Amino acid sequence: MQKIVFDLTSEFVEVNQLLKLVGLVDSGGAGKNMVASGVVSVDGKQELRKTAKIRTGQTVSVGDVRITVQ
Repeated sequence: MQKIVFDLTSEFVEVNQLLKLVGLVDSGGAGKNMVASGVVSVDGKQELRKTAKIRTGQTVSVGDVRITVQ
């Protein structure tokens, strides 16, 4: 499993933008498509909201990649 730590510099980041910022997708639009396909989970629960707000302390998982937001 690949683990990525993302340092949040604002109150939140939208999940589709987070996927772009950590390099899992090339654009925010591709991030939205990934979320819509049902492969993204936040704190262990499937996330289908493309612009869900991710805050410090949450974990986003895509396949075998785990992103910890701090």
